[in-house]
Amino acid sequence: MTDTQTSPDTTAEKDAPPAVELPWADVHVEHHKMLRLAPLKTDRNTGGRPLRFVEFGYAERNSKEHSLLRMAIKLPGQRVRKEQNHLDVWVDHAAKRVHFGPESGLQIEPMNRGIGRYMAAQGITWAKKRWPAYTVDGTDLNNKDALNEDTRLRRDHFLRVHGFDVVYADAQHLKGSVKEVSVGDLLGDWNSEKLQQVEILEAAQMLQQAEQNLAEQEVKLKKHEEKVSKYKREDAGLRFTITCLVAFAVFQAGLLIWIATHR
Repeated sequence: MTDTQTSPDTTAEKDAPPAVELPWADVHVEHHKMLRLAPLKTDRNTGGRPLRFVEFGYAERNSKEHSLLRMAIKLPGQRVRKEQNHLDVWVDHAAKRVHFGPESGLQIEPMNRGIGRYMAAQGITWAKKRWPAYTVDGTDLNNKDALNEDTRLRRDHFLRVHGFDVVYADAQHLKGSVKEVSVGDLLGDWNSEKLQQVEILEAAQMLQQAEQNLAEQEVKLKKHEEKVSKYKREDAGLRFTITCLVAFAVFQAGLLIWIATHR
């Protein structure tokens, strides 16, 4: 779930064990849910956070050797990089171990909207229901995240709130790692104030309510247009009356001047 760093004493590639080729490389998400990202105050680091709807997709595969939960977030009208908004939960049944991928870490767009915690919670809940006695692999944390204190604190909070133990090998909090943990000790919670699941019926009700609101606004707009037209007609009548009064006043003034000068 986090970036993995290579330690200085890593053995040469020829001495490393061969990489295990995992199945289901071509699996794409098959089931979909709508998520509502609640409108929040503007964040100084990530900018504006308006109301937004995104699509959460997932697919599950199982065999005697492995299990996989693949998750992805789709942003309507916006394209992201291939490695973004993607999370895999791999299970090795022979070793009774669980691993979060991709190796590059969980990269979320948009940030600070609750999406990362939601995806992690879905993966944890899925594994916890089936294999609570399995062990989640430990991993080294990316040093780049530690260069900015706010980023490091946000990352560590993300991990700890899900039950992971973050430790550091130095006082500067640069060399961090996540320790192994039992699947049963993880916490599958997310911030429901930032993100809510929207069911199909609820989405239909939202659309129906929006249509009703639109119809009501159209009625109100029509009434306002009628009032404006009425005021325009009245304004035209008043302008004509004022013009006539001005003309009469000018005529009367001219008449009085003529009478006064011809006595």
